[in-house]
Amino acid sequence: MIKKAKSKVIRLSEKLPKTRLLIMSLIASLFLCSCSSGIDRDLPVLKTVPQVDLERYTGTWYEIARYPNRFQKNCFESRATYRLRDDGKISVLNECFLGSKQGKLKSAEGKAWVVDKETNSKLKVSFFWPFSGDYWIIELEENYRYVVIGHPERKYLWILSRNKSMSDEQYNEILVRLKEDHKYDVSNLIKILAQ
Repeated sequence: MIKKAKSKVIRLSEKLPKTRLLIMSLIASLFLCSCSSGIDRDLPVLKTVPQVDLERYTGTWYEIARYPNRFQKNCFESRATYRLRDDGKISVLNECFLGSKQGKLKSAEGKAWVVDKETNSKLKVSFFWPFSGDYWIIELEENYRYVVIGHPERKYLWILSRNKSMSDEQYNEILVRLKEDHKYDVSNLIKILAQ
């Protein structure tokens, strides 16, 4: 019985064009991801900042801390540079050194676009079409000296600064707000640079 079922699937897949198979696979994997996202229903909705001036926000930001993630594995001295594009979107250049601070420079280029035009604090970022991720600005220092980027399901978290370092006092104040106001588990944060 099992062998017959397998052979039917193979014959069916051979009849479908490869592009249709690829599209069906992508849809299936997106469906599976959305079903098993592991959202904690008890957490309050993540709040973003009331307003972001995108022109002031552009430029280079240095990573101070982050949640572990697979796309930054083995990255040191990460930085992100944002530029406004003529079409209203934002170009994104992420860079880091692989293996150590003396390692090879790795870069990834993508684009971002605003999804909440009233505040400019909720964006989507894509490095590979058709996939994109949520990029929510949950804290922004009034002079745009540091920013905290979150994710609505709290899967990702970054603390970025205009400088390569941040005082312990400021860093610890951010941690308190992340824990109390935004309900993030700050024990998962990796502090990247010695402060």
